[in-house]
Amino acid sequence: MVAAWTAAAGAPPMERLKLPPGFRIEVLTDQVPGARGLALGDFAGGKGVVYVGSRSEGKVYGVEVDGVRAPRVHVLASGLEQPVGVAYRNGSLFVSAVSRIVALDDVARRLADPPPPRVVSGSFPTERHHGWKFIAFGPDGWLYVPVGAPCNICEPDPERYANIQRMRPDGSAVEVVARGVRNTVGFDWHPADGRLWFTDNGRDMLGDDLPSDELNRVARPGEHFGYPYCHQGDLPDPDFGRKQRCEAFVPPVARLGAHVAALGMRFYTGSMFPAAYRNNIFIAEHGSWNRSRKSGYRVVRVEVDAAGRQAQQTVFVDGWLQVDALGRERVLGRPADVLVMPDGALLISDDLAGVIYRVSHGG
Repeated sequence: MVAAWTAAAGAPPMERLKLPPGFRIEVLTDQVPGARGLALGDFAGGKGVVYVGSRSEGKVYGVEVDGVRAPRVHVLASGLEQPVGVAYRNGSLFVSAVSRIVALDDVARRLADPPPPRVVSGSFPTERHHGWKFIAFGPDGWLYVPVGAPCNICEPDPERYANIQRMRPDGSAVEVVARGVRNTVGFDWHPADGRLWFTDNGRDMLGDDLPSDELNRVARPGEHFGYPYCHQGDLPDPDFGRKQRCEAFVPPVARLGAHVAALGMRFYTGSMFPAAYRNNIFIAEHGSWNRSRKSGYRVVRVEVDAAGRQAQQTVFVDGWLQVDALGRERVLGRPADVLVMPDGALLISDDLAGVIYRVSHGG
């Protein structure tokens, strides 16, 4: 008999989590309360640091990794405003904090005595609604920073909100890369052509089954993906849809499901998993908050080519949402981000349990 699980107890019963044959999931660490965004630091010989953002007490973590173990977890900063996003470059850890991007310089050598945050940019909006930000450095060396809509549904300034921006590492030359993006909390670049792909959360209050969250691909800088006029590529918004037709916008590559809260995503570039997984996308579905029957609470795999054709979705890790014989639902965890490790394993952050899982294959 498995004991009743609570978030304070750390990782959920691992036997409840289901994966395809040949895969194994284990807890790397359960010492990261509110774990959200993941970023890979310097690694050599299987040893290095994974950086973790959170929404718990404004903390940022540095997790020392030695193969399949995490012997030490360091608190690198605290008291920041929703520091969900982390990105590592040239020895500095960049952290999102709603209206600011800050950097912890020379952080890898100062895990036990972290440096104070240095402000890189303080020019982002102050609204907390969709104010937390996943951030990442692109293959062009620029830092990409999304700015969510400051509402469920509204028509904000398209140059300031509901977009994805990029800037140089010193905070200069900010420009908009994609518009009409309600709230993306995960993106990555295709390994073959370097195009930007991102997840986007659909609006609320249109019922259980509409609209779908989206997986999108940016073919040209400045493209518009529909918000607030059109959702999921073909659903005009009841408040704003009369202003512009859905045909005016870039449709999604894939519909991920209504209210699944698709967050972190990564292309799989490792060699540990079978060859069929190469360049597939893994997406962490954080799970619904206002649906009569819950959806999400899993990690999905999307097989798709570089041009965004033939997208096929399958469940990769499931079991964080349990439903008993009477239909009662119990949530054991909420996946928030994924990260491909140098050895080819896949990490998954869980902000409900405060856990980072490690998924491996074979061996």
